[in-house]
Amino acid sequence: MPAIKSLPESFQWGYATASYQIEGSPDADGKGPSIWDTHTHKPNITIDGLTGDTATESYKLWREDIALLKSYGVTAHRFSLSWSRIIPEGSRHSRVNQAGIDYYRNYIQELLKNGIRPYVTLYHWDLPDALDKSYEGWLNKEEIVQDFVYYAETCFAAFGDLVRDWITLNEPWCVANLGYGTGVNAPGRSSDRKRCPTGDSKKEPWIVIHNQILAHAYAVEAYNKTFREAQGGQIGVSLDSFWFIPYDDEPENVAAAQRAMDFRLGLLADPIYKGAYPSSMKKILGDRLPDFTPEEVEVLRASSSDFFGLNTYTTMFVKDGGVSDVLGVVTNTFTGKDGGVIGRESHVGWMRDSFASLPTTLRLTAWTQRYQKPIFVTENGFPAKGENDKPFEEAIKDADRVAYFRGYVNAMLDASVEDGVDVRGYFAWTLLDNFEWADGYTTRFGCTYVDFKTQKRTPKDSAIFLNDVSFGLISLQAF
Repeated sequence: MPAIKSLPESFQWGYATASYQIEGSPDADGKGPSIWDTHTHKPNITIDGLTGDTATESYKLWREDIALLKSYGVTAHRFSLSWSRIIPEGSRHSRVNQAGIDYYRNYIQELLKNGIRPYVTLYHWDLPDALDKSYEGWLNKEEIVQDFVYYAETCFAAFGDLVRDWITLNEPWCVANLGYGTGVNAPGRSSDRKRCPTGDSKKEPWIVIHNQILAHAYAVEAYNKTFREAQGGQIGVSLDSFWFIPYDDEPENVAAAQRAMDFRLGLLADPIYKGAYPSSMKKILGDRLPDFTPEEVEVLRASSSDFFGLNTYTTMFVKDGGVSDVLGVVTNTFTGKDGGVIGRESHVGWMRDSFASLPTTLRLTAWTQRYQKPIFVTENGFPAKGENDKPFEEAIKDADRVAYFRGYVNAMLDASVEDGVDVRGYFAWTLLDNFEWADGYTTRFGCTYVDFKTQKRTPKDSAIFLNDVSFGLISLQAF
């Protein structure tokens, strides 16, 4: 009989959520608007024309959601703070909203009361709208870095006696390329004048990437200088990446796959953990990619962060050549040279079920000499195809999502047990069906079914599966 695989006793199991996707109550108790509040009220932004004004009403139903987490047997919960709920105008020159502080302190205390460790993300895409309007937000290095550090310090001071685990930014690549490249996400800037009257898709994403890296570095520096010793915590970042496989063994396609990894993951991880961009990026982008000053390089190298947070979902084949430099002038496909297609379809065109990517990705980001940091899988999930159109009784029997989680958890076990990867936690995306950005409410990632008319929550089979895993009721050798 095969040996039963196991993770360390300190391993953290949980779910991840994001403030704008679940909270609703966009102006309650002094909250200011975020760029997502503004963006979704423009015409033709979301598939269903809806906004996050209601989402899952978690600002009101937070105790119910924590009780749900408790019932699912989690040891940890990753969630994000709303910057504009804490500092409505966002600026270091503006007031702090005590009602926002009180809300999140109550939330964190309730988690701890239920034996759930909080992993707090400072920024999950919802920039205070006032900063975008006053100085173009992430495009203005001199202002945004200082304002983000002020916001981070406000949070460290307000919650650091309760919180030991901090994440500065979630998916900076998406912030930059979807918000300032395609314009699909907030603030909706793009070179496409049918979509947006302002923006430059060739230049602005790289400026936004650069400024987010600096915001992360200076926030970590502030934590190290003022809060770490007294609070005894750790701080990191959550980066997202597909895993890219060469289309075939041709040298140009092998090089293209590595270049795609550089442009999707290395462009953030290399500066954060090594102090410089990958050379392949400078070669293609030239002066569109800003340079770090000598002082900034020193800050980067001194404050790389304690762990690597990885949001991982899918795998693609890569060919050399393409019309876009977003991933380094390559072409992506789910179909291999032999005609085989990666995994089963999901509800969204950008991902398929491809769990075998995970151990390779873990090795790349956490175990090789490139970064050498312990890793948390800070997001991993699957939107089952057509789930939103199924009757409730069918939707909660989410066999495809269960299969996806089974594959990824097994791959994570292999990476840890067989390959020695220092993986310390796993956060499934996501606790609840919620507002899924530009998809509105048409795409369901949740392990809990939400009836958006009544806000009733019902566990799906995937929640039961992950619950059994977290309690050790499923023999891991059966995976």
